[in-house]
Amino acid sequence: MSTLKSVPTPQTSLKDQIHGFILENLAEPKGIASFTDSDHLMEVGVIDSLGIFRLVSFLEDELGIRVDDQEINMDTLKSVDTIEQLVLRKRPNR
Repeated sequence: MSTLKSVPTPQTSLKDQIHGFILENLAEPKGIASFTDSDHLMEVGVIDSLGIFRLVSFLEDELGIRVDDQEINMDTLKSVDTIEQLVLRKRPNR
């Protein structure tokens, strides 16, 4: 008997989309199987300079935001949490 409540979710959460992209496209190819949403992605070896460009392309192409040049830095792109905040700030109200 399961004690988990099933909550219907029409789509994957924003944070889950970001985490999933980073895990599948940047972490797993480097042999990193997991990381937390607050982990410093560069310090734990998930993102390097090429990964930053792949991440920015994902944010722009898949999540529909424009990342300005001055926003491409390790403060803004430090963790899944900070990336989510960037997207939320940049997205028009939905």
